[in-house]
Amino acid sequence: MMLDFEQLRALHAAVDEGTFEAAARKLHITPSAVSQRIKALETSVGRILVQRTKPIQVTDSGREVLRLARQIDALSRDTVRELGLENGSNTFARVSIAVNADSLSTWVLRALAEFTQEVSFDFHLDDQDHTTELLRDGSVMAAVTSVASPIQGCTSSRLGNMRYRPMASAEFCRRWFADGVTAESLSEAPLVVFNRKDLLQDRYLDQKVGHPADPPRHLVPSSADFADAVRRGYGWGLIPDLQCGEDDRGGLLIGFDPDFVDDVPLYWQQWKLSSPVLRRISEVVTRRAHEVLHQPSS
Repeated sequence: MMLDFEQLRALHAAVDEGTFEAAARKLHITPSAVSQRIKALETSVGRILVQRTKPIQVTDSGREVLRLARQIDALSRDTVRELGLENGSNTFARVSIAVNADSLSTWVLRALAEFTQEVSFDFHLDDQDHTTELLRDGSVMAAVTSVASPIQGCTSSRLGNMRYRPMASAEFCRRWFADGVTAESLSEAPLVVFNRKDLLQDRYLDQKVGHPADPPRHLVPSSADFADAVRRGYGWGLIPDLQCGEDDRGGLLIGFDPDFVDDVPLYWQQWKLSSPVLRRISEVVTRRAHEVLHQPSS
């Protein structure tokens, strides 16, 4: 069975834009034509691919076809650039990457800065334990993840460990840990978490307290603001070594449990796609990660 390229483009545009009307504007056709092409594609594969909601939702079957549509689009853009046929905004490659907030703010943006004149990046933020879900459903082409095993249709390579330490401000430590960092004090001391998927602090609590504990917690869904909240005494939190600057080493943040480190392994997973741009990005990301992340001894 051969899948029609224009039908795949219609599916891609409809899911990305959210409505048939927006997809039609992007493709310079009518909303009816978008709907007809997707219906024809569904007839070809014998599956319902999208739910006609606002915004449009892709079905489980649709995710597989959508990933193919996005891969074909990426290869087509690469070919156009290789032939020198691009014009205007089409001179930029489009690359979507799922990444955890700490990696994005501490090293990924710096690593990819050299591509800013040729690549339009679409970063999707999620916890490192969940970024592969975006890769699996075709939303992104690559992901920084804690999942080692490559998902179907992807490759996986080790980047290194993001090393976290439990930190708090000096004033916070004087107030909550005056008698030491004990199971009792940790059960009561406020903490900072990135979001409800962030389990770093809870894993530390489970290990140190030995029983379920639910102290007050502040949700701060920004990597830089998370560290700032800890500095300002909102609570304690696990902060990556890469985020501790000179001010922190001068005493704004205190590692209140210096013998404890949490090494979170990170991997680079990407589509198995013969894309020159994606290959170069992979090389740069891997090289930079090996320079800044903790590399465990083999």
